[in-house]
Amino acid sequence: MRSRYFLLLKFRYKMIHTFNYKDKYYIYDSGSGSLHECDKLTCEYVKAKYEKSCQMPVISKEKAEEIEKDLNGLKEQGLLFKEEVNVSPIKSSNIKALCLHICHDCNLRCRYCFADEGAYHSEREFMSEQTAKKAIDFLIANSGNRNVLEVDFFGGEPLMCLQTIKNVVAYARGKAEKSGKKFLFTTTTNALLLDDDAIDFFNREMENVVLSLDGRKEVHDAIRKTKNGKGSFDAVIGNIKKFVKSRGDKSYYVRGTFTAKNTDFSNDVIFLAESGFDSISMEPVVTDIDDLAIKESHLPEICNEYENLCEKYLEKYENGKGFNFFHFNIDLDGGVCLQKKVSACGAGNEYFSVVPNGDIYPCHQFAGDKDFLMGNVYEGKLNDGIRNNFASASLFTREDCGDCFAKFICSGGCAANNYHFEGDINKPYKITCEMMKKRIECGMHVLARKKELK
Repeated sequence: MRSRYFLLLKFRYKMIHTFNYKDKYYIYDSGSGSLHECDKLTCEYVKAKYEKSCQMPVISKEKAEEIEKDLNGLKEQGLLFKEEVNVSPIKSSNIKALCLHICHDCNLRCRYCFADEGAYHSEREFMSEQTAKKAIDFLIANSGNRNVLEVDFFGGEPLMCLQTIKNVVAYARGKAEKSGKKFLFTTTTNALLLDDDAIDFFNREMENVVLSLDGRKEVHDAIRKTKNGKGSFDAVIGNIKKFVKSRGDKSYYVRGTFTAKNTDFSNDVIFLAESGFDSISMEPVVTDIDDLAIKESHLPEICNEYENLCEKYLEKYENGKGFNFFHFNIDLDGGVCLQKKVSACGAGNEYFSVVPNGDIYPCHQFAGDKDFLMGNVYEGKLNDGIRNNFASASLFTREDCGDCFAKFICSGGCAANNYHFEGDINKPYKITCEMMKKRIECGMHVLARKKELK
């Protein structure tokens, strides 16, 4: 066997996963986080004997002994069949991040918007500067010994309240200096109001900026429309290009969403890359709108499209025109600690969402759902029952994740999606699971190929 391994961490589960990407064959050991490249016969032998998911291939005794010798060698090094190591999920009494819904209104009317086109199924309103500052105070007061705190300005469309954002950032900087804290700010925007003033402010104050653009003009304009029903592509593409050109080496993402109407989304990702954007995310839509929703019947086509994207991505990379695609970023050299992997995003435990009136929810996708109302920044306390429910949720409470090779990479999926589609934050949304597993396999192939090309 040709062993091409990349050691991650010595953690959990004596489990392996075999897969192939076209003519490349791999064995992934989730216990050690090691990836091994092998030939087809070895892959089929391991799949049959250890995964028991196919018939044993026709193989000579000598070849079987050779394979077993290689496998045992990797096992002795701790790179295969690694025993699980128990670790507890993060249960922190300290808050690290808030998502501030600075604006429950939007200047677009995107059809797939989970936030009801910015209104969150309520009245359209802006967060007052007083409430936003109270949220900053609440975060500092409940951050404990955390020195670095995070705030994401969210909407609706945050740039409709740019002056409030500026004032709150200045307030937080001043409070941080007095309390020995440091703030990292992020803004998510549709870029319609991204003018020179906003660009200058973002480049000075924002650690990261997420810009929404779905790809090709016809794709973007079919969904992301202005209030008067017109497409928004022409109004935002120039703003985003100007911003990215000015951004230097600071972080940003151009984030697209694909739906059932553009399952050829690899073309949208490549369009964004060829538009000059080198940091890109393309997310599957999460909606119950019938003509946009991704259904189980779409999965074969979508999985094939991830392979198409993988080919195009590697071609760009090999030609010196590589870019950062979020879902192919698989880190098997270190990365996030195991405890964090087990605990997932921290929503409802370390991370919370604050809506314009100061009410607190586990994250932005629960905002407005009174079953998940956790408190208010003016009261300064949280519902311990809801918080404990989220803090206790982990890979170990998501039974469907137990035998999944991808669990330490996806961390059990999005709690909000799980709840909205399966009725339980601990029950993974199966359609997302299947897409995630395919993306991870593609990402592992990308990692192996990049190592090979160095």
